[in-house]
Amino acid sequence: MDDREQVTQLLGRRPVADFDVVVRDRNGLPVVIRNAPLLPDGTPMPTRYWLVGRDLQAAIGHLESNGGVNQAEIEIGLQAIAAAHTRYAAERDAAIPAGHTGHRPTGGVAGTRIGVKCLHAHYAWFLAGGDDPVGAWVHARLNPPAASASADTPAGDTPAGDPPHIDRPHIDRPHIDRPSATGERA
Repeated sequence: MDDREQVTQLLGRRPVADFDVVVRDRNGLPVVIRNAPLLPDGTPMPTRYWLVGRDLQAAIGHLESNGGVNQAEIEIGLQAIAAAHTRYAAERDAAIPAGHTGHRPTGGVAGTRIGVKCLHAHYAWFLAGGDDPVGAWVHARLNPPAASASADTPAGDTPAGDPPHIDRPHIDRPHIDRPSATGERA
């Protein structure tokens, strides 16, 4: 199965944007895709990095449903988040073809300008190598230090209400599949 078929299966629909898989799990399955900044018809695509790994989507959905967006904003601060949006937008905008005169994507991570809209999008950019304090915050919550686990919790279990542990070596930055200058996969 090729990347487009795998991503279609993970999303439950065909992707609209052109994309590259930039993070894979240890089995080679897509975890994060990097979308082109413009759809084939020229429509702006503000979300550059998209988390497609199902286990991570579920774990981060758990964080969001338990107040993670607000907590991240409080702990990180809006100024640091705004700086991340600026970096993200600059990276995305640098990929817009020279001479493009149509509409351009706006905003930062997930198309927002202020605060956190989507923990999934921040984590996707972080996994792809982005300097994102929100993505780092998410990662710390998905991978709590072993010492913080309760002595009453059997190995492999998580206390009720806690997200599952995500084994970072399976998705760490060294697994990024980056195209070479010739377009071939590294």
